[in-house]
Amino acid sequence: MFSLKNKKAVITGGGSGIGKAISVLFAKQGAQVHIIELNREAADGTVQEITSNGGEAVAHVINITSQEEVNKVFQLVGKPDILVNNAGIAHVGNIEQTSAADFDRIFSVNVKGTYHCLSAAIPMMKENRGGVILNLSSIAAAVGLSDRFAYSMSKGAIHAITLSVAKDYLHHNIRCNCISPARVHTSFVDGFIAKNYPGKEAEMFDKLSKSQPIGRMGTPEEIAALALYLCSEEAGFITGNNYFIDGGFINLNN
Repeated sequence: MFSLKNKKAVITGGGSGIGKAISVLFAKQGAQVHIIELNREAADGTVQEITSNGGEAVAHVINITSQEEVNKVFQLVGKPDILVNNAGIAHVGNIEQTSAADFDRIFSVNVKGTYHCLSAAIPMMKENRGGVILNLSSIAAAVGLSDRFAYSMSKGAIHAITLSVAKDYLHHNIRCNCISPARVHTSFVDGFIAKNYPGKEAEMFDKLSKSQPIGRMGTPEEIAALALYLCSEEAGFITGNNYFIDGGFINLNN
């Protein structure tokens, strides 16, 4: 079950965190993984981990805010069977603390970057008579989170994009879903805590962990497992859906 053998998967932001976990798992399940990443060192690290374990992976170092760069990479990669739009950046602040430059930066990476990849991949998937797209949204698209104005905006857009693409390409055998995680323990979280709460790292980590009713943060590997299912043939009847993977945050946090 959940084999991706002979599948070509393009994964953005595959150098670290959730994207890395998805890349490693997809390669383990037999996919030829193409990592699109801004950070060369991170991308090469994921590729090395995959290839050292017998998997197949290639790194493509570009900026997804450039449609020209994205189009060139997809022409090089060829027709993808799977596209995972994972790359994204965060911003902390309410609307008064979000400058126009901050807003544009978040939109350019999280929304336009996804648009660029979709625009490049979908015509190829149509030629290929099918494909699977998975977008990474967030619980921030569904609930009010303090000081996440621009980030929430971008993830709400990702949810809407998912529904639109799923609807428009039903008859082209292209499925499109999204995942909405709550807080996941990655290096970004550790860096955020260290930067904003020096000397109180352990206290803040515990507080952030307990904001999920289950009592801890998720792991990148848990997100990757859901991604694998949704991109596998076993999920062939699923499209146009958003999956919360949140330790009970949405429904039990009361």
